Amino acid sequence: MTADLIRQTGARLGFDRVGIAAAGPIARGDYLRRWLTLGRAGQMAYLYRNLDKRMDPSRMLPGARSIIVVAMSYRPAADQASRDAPTAAEGLGRIARYAWGRDYHEVLRERLRRFVEHLRSEGKEPFDARICVDTAPIVEREIAEAAGIGWIGKNTLVLHERLGSYLFLGEIITTLALEPDGPVANRCGSCTACLDACPTGALVEPHRMDASRCISYLTIEHRGEIPDGFREPIGPWLYGCDVCQVVCPFNRKAPATREPAFAPRPPAPAVPPGQIEQWTLDDYRRATSGRAMRRANLEMLRRNARIVQRNIARDPSP
Repeated sequence: MTADLIRQTGARLGFDRVGIAAAGPIARGDYLRRWLTLGRAGQMAYLYRNLDKRMDPSRMLPGARSIIVVAMSYRPAADQASRDAPTAAEGLGRIARYAWGRDYHEVLRERLRRFVEHLRSEGKEPFDARICVDTAPIVEREIAEAAGIGWIGKNTLVLHERLGSYLFLGEIITTLALEPDGPVANRCGSCTACLDACPTGALVEPHRMDASRCISYLTIEHRGEIPDGFREPIGPWLYGCDVCQVVCPFNRKAPATREPAFAPRPPAPAVPPGQIEQWTLDDYRRATSGRAMRRANLEMLRRNARIVQRNIARDPSP
């Protein structure tokens, strides 16, 4: 089976980028170990588990030789994007773009299953495969960089020169022996826009994040009360944060997603925090059904809403 066939199949299925990496140890395994030792994963205890697989994704599948990596843009159209920046005076809490539409886990898994089916029907060589979308114990951005999908930017996200960083990633770990793609050049240059703009200083240095300080972590992953020092910097962010992506020059002219499943639907892109505080469990279930927002439970969203409401009252300026 050829790499060209794989790229053509991926393009037909709607993926914006398709690349191939050799199945083997990730390039920055030592960095990952140090990052975990420093406690920068916060309460995300799951990141400490299955470390052998995170270091070497080939352990996910016996006989694995290659990893097909796909990327799908979720950048909204310009008219929709303008709606994700409500002013505090409007009394709205923001929701990160990745959670505006249908749960990307479901969208990519469905598409990757079809990808494998097409490869089995079009190729003559039998193979085993394992599909991964975000929740598997692998370091996706490291594999994506190795597959030439993009480079790891200073905001620690995968960046592509034309598509920017609003990218969902997925992988097919396979026993197929495929010609790997080489990495692309890192084009961040001297730009520090993402580091300068981070409200909580989570980007401690280029390509290094302290996740325990990140607004996305605090509003989505952190259980319990959010520490006092981070409540005001959260600003209007009710669920997640897009600041380091909004300021990135590569996102300014990136094309909009072609995937209708990622189109915004209420409560995205923004919602009055008081409305979230009044949600019942049934309201929560209806609003988050089939959505990535289900990652945060009702009590966490209410907690976030209280913080956002106080921040809006404290500073009603745009």
